[in-house]
Amino acid sequence: MTVGSGVGAGWTRRDVATLIGLLALAALLRLPNLATRGTWDGDQGHDMLVLRAFVRDGVVPLLGPPTSIGDVHHGAWYYYLLSPAAFVTGGDSPLAVVALIAAAGVAAVGVVWALARSIAGPIAGIVAGVAIAVSAAAIDESTFIWNPNLIALSSAVALTAAWRAWSGGRSTWWVIAAIGTAVTLQCHVLGIALLPVIGALFLLDARRRPLGREAIAGVLVLLIAYLPLLVNELTTGFSEVNAALDYLSGGREPSATAIPIRFGIVGLRVVSWPLVGLITDGFVVAVVATCAVIGIVAWAWRRPDVAERPAADPSSGRSAPATTATWMVARWLGIGLLWSAAALTIAAPSLATVIPGLPNDHYHAFADPMVFVLVGMGAAMAMGGGLAMPAGTVAIRGRVAVAGLVTVAGLVALIGWNLTHLPPPVHPDGGYPAGQATGDRVDATLSAAGYEREDPVLLRSLPDFKSTEAVAYPLALRGRSYVAETPKGLAPGSVDVPASAASGALVLLCDDRFADAIGAHCGGPAEDEAVSAGGVAGWGPLLDRFEAAPGRFVSVYGAVGAALGAEFDPEG
Repeated sequence: MTVGSGVGAGWTRRDVATLIGLLALAALLRLPNLATRGTWDGDQGHDMLVLRAFVRDGVVPLLGPPTSIGDVHHGAWYYYLLSPAAFVTGGDSPLAVVALIAAAGVAAVGVVWALARSIAGPIAGIVAGVAIAVSAAAIDESTFIWNPNLIALSSAVALTAAWRAWSGGRSTWWVIAAIGTAVTLQCHVLGIALLPVIGALFLLDARRRPLGREAIAGVLVLLIAYLPLLVNELTTGFSEVNAALDYLSGGREPSATAIPIRFGIVGLRVVSWPLVGLITDGFVVAVVATCAVIGIVAWAWRRPDVAERPAADPSSGRSAPATTATWMVARWLGIGLLWSAAALTIAAPSLATVIPGLPNDHYHAFADPMVFVLVGMGAAMAMGGGLAMPAGTVAIRGRVAVAGLVTVAGLVALIGWNLTHLPPPVHPDGGYPAGQATGDRVDATLSAAGYEREDPVLLRSLPDFKSTEAVAYPLALRGRSYVAETPKGLAPGSVDVPASAASGALVLLCDDRFADAIGAHCGGPAEDEAVSAGGVAGWGPLLDRFEAAPGRFVSVYGAVGAALGAEFDPEG
């Protein structure tokens, strides 16, 4: 018995039960210990400060989080999408915001299931759905605050809508595809790589039927998405354009890795990340996973043209036999992954280097749904009799049986690997509870030293390219006035204090992961050298120093007649 219409047209009760089961599995793996599983550092503090100013003070952000590309920013719609969760608590609960991100991760499981099922039948849907539900990488993306963590859902929506439109659905699906693509572009600038993947299918569809209105609607969606940026440019003298031009004309240092090697590394990361995680945590399994996906694309690519054979009813419970339209999508997704790897090789050469302890592969999460769907399609081919051989022969039955056994073994290994590499219940840096404890200790230290909450606290960082907002946010919740310096200027909520005004105290953050860049190790040597360079008479005495998280030290200095604008050389 089939149920539903529209998106759910042709779904059986078994399909509905499968979807509910997959969503429950995804929630079970994402929601427990949500308060402690995600990292808490400068990016998370920055986002919460922006959201708090937005929902409490009405400061509407026109730009998104800062990128690593000069002074260029991501899109502001990232904050608009998270603002309902922040509004509920007045911006005082990171847990509410990360819960919304986790819900988006759960929803992505359902969308990927629906896409794979509509392409190649129930087997493909179940395998793709289980793969993303248990993916340690996808779970990690769902458990902390960061702008790339929404793009798996938005990209899955874009790909699903594009496929529905191209495969014979209503042309209005293209508007939904445009919305999904726009959200991806807003949440991360590298999401631009998804645009040609969606656009290529649109152009193919436009050759078969008129899509003028849909094209206009898609352009309007993108214009609306970039309206905040336009307002910013008109009110700041085109700050983003100038920042981008300065970056492009600044003589970027060439990557030390040759392009062919870089392409190999980036391609390996793009394909293997959603399946087995970071390549440094399992290089061999990453290579095996990547080869498996490449093999699936190659297998589908070489299939003979079988357009004469009708597609099976997906509600029949069997995988759909191949049609030109069905297996063309494997080529579409395969080329999409190839293009993504090539584009990121040029646009993001830093992906050739893995930095331990920092989020690494979320930048290309827009490609995750493509990988999961291809895995589902490969399983459907192997387990559903997709081999291009004469039906009914002993040979095909034997090869299908072998292919099925290999597929099952591979899926069991994939699930086992991910379930044994899940993010821990408590992040190594302690997550936001550790950040909250840091704020409490700094606040108590300042109060004990006689500093009022109205006295502006100066926050600075070692190295200077790291943000101080991981501590600024919990201090803001305690009503502390602060001037928090970041690589992109002052943090949101910083008080407007003239340079000649006396400072209440100095809170110096030091991250020992960057000891080489600082020139000394944190926990004493780096801080002492930096403060001495700024003038011992300006900052002192040392009121407290502690390790807030592994390798992250916080030092609190009293003020001795120091001006807030005193010279300070963070490099010593």
